[in-house]
Amino acid sequence: MPPTDVIVVGGGVIGTAIAWRAARAGSTVVLIDPGHDDPLTSDKASLVAAGMLGPVSESVFGEQDLLALNLHAVDRFPAFNAELEQAAGQPTGLRAEGTLAVAYDSGDLAALDRLTDFRHSLGLVAERLDARECRRREPFLAPSIRGGVLAVGDLSIDNRRYLAALRKAAAAAGVRTVAGAVTQVGPGHVSTGGSVTSERHRTARQVVLAAGHATRLIDGVPPAVRRAIRPVKGQILRLRHPGTIPPVLTHTVRVIVQGRDLYLVPRADGELVVGATQEERADRDVTAGAVHDLLRDAAIAVPAVSELIFAEASAGLRPGTSDNGPILGPLDPAGRLVIAAGHFRNGILLSAVTADAVTAVLDGKEPHHAWLPFNPGRFT
Repeated sequence: MPPTDVIVVGGGVIGTAIAWRAARAGSTVVLIDPGHDDPLTSDKASLVAAGMLGPVSESVFGEQDLLALNLHAVDRFPAFNAELEQAAGQPTGLRAEGTLAVAYDSGDLAALDRLTDFRHSLGLVAERLDARECRRREPFLAPSIRGGVLAVGDLSIDNRRYLAALRKAAAAAGVRTVAGAVTQVGPGHVSTGGSVTSERHRTARQVVLAAGHATRLIDGVPPAVRRAIRPVKGQILRLRHPGTIPPVLTHTVRVIVQGRDLYLVPRADGELVVGATQEERADRDVTAGAVHDLLRDAAIAVPAVSELIFAEASAGLRPGTSDNGPILGPLDPAGRLVIAAGHFRNGILLSAVTADAVTAVLDGKEPHHAWLPFNPGRFT
């Protein structure tokens, strides 16, 4: 077996995208994935995401650096996805209808107006719509909807199809995926296993740590970086259309319902994703209260939701950070240990530009300038 050039730790969309691009660049790559043997029990945030690629509709006060990175990401994503679909030979479900953000009552509309004014001040394109125009675009919206905003540049993708395509493309490019939970990393080496007798050591020219929220549990990561990463629980629902009614939505719809945020993301196969809670917890339990609240607010905004088939409720752990920004860059002077973690709500959106940036770092080059605020040194 030839020597390994790159070990990638983490088999979600970030780690798999990095492994694929590194292999395409000519490196011999091993991907270590703790959920490889049993994907159904994996705690990857990628598997329970909604797949929204919405830098405009996701932009909030005080995160201009992250907005700049997300805009860079959405510009890059379609070309990256086209390469991926060709390499994998299967579709990912990319959609380009945009995001329609709507408000349920006058207080919600005032909050949406404040956000829209802020986005306009940054030069973002967000078209205000009155209630009638919102319902013309989405006829199943509740009559009580007061108005909304259309972000035409936002995209969405089927997260599970996207991850499946990344895995297939990575395998076709020669990436070797092995099961294992990494417990320790260092420049050019990793250890897996839970005890001294079962630990297995692997070496490579370079190691990329892309383990999501679990990065905080791995020895060898600088303590300040570990402390900056936190798990943020999200619960999400999947509904399916019965054959008797047409799809209830064509756009991704974000709703403010009496101060509560909700999104509904349609899929090409008729699935509708409803999410998501945001909880500072580290468990993956689906709770009755979360299911109730999501269904209640979804039915308030789009009453026809109550006619859909309940298909799935799931929970995952987003890799948050203390400043909500991702972490990317070398952890040692020689660049033999590189981190790409903490992508929080934007993992799928940032996967393409993260793969580009890490491939550049592995080659001794600087990543795109939008990454400059997000190097690991900001925590140390």
